[in-house]
Amino acid sequence: MFLNAPVGISGEDRLKCSFTMPAKAIGLNKHGAAIQISRDLVVGSVVRLKNQRGVQVSARVVAQLTATQGISTYGVEFAEEEKASNFWGISFPSNSDERLASRSLTSPRSVAPTRREG
Repeated sequence: MFLNAPVGISGEDRLKCSFTMPAKAIGLNKHGAAIQISRDLVVGSVVRLKNQRGVQVSARVVAQLTATQGISTYGVEFAEEEKASNFWGISFPSNSDERLASRSLTSPRSVAPTRREG
């Protein structure tokens, strides 16, 4: 399941022009998201994200994922972990919860042999 949310984004684009505009965050996770925006950003640059509750946090542009029809999608990761811990207003599983879930999905289940009575 992919979660998305509207956000405000501000920073400098590839031409070093300052901007502030609405954007769409998709694939929300506890470390960041993918941001859809009609600006060319520089991988490695830092932008500010603002959620609908008015909370702002810095995020680093880590990759350009797609660019089609004037909309680019960039992967961003939060630069301020503590401030960003509840940025999306969603509770994500802890690392130990994720390890337990992946272990239960990948480890074979032991099944006791059944005995036929005859």
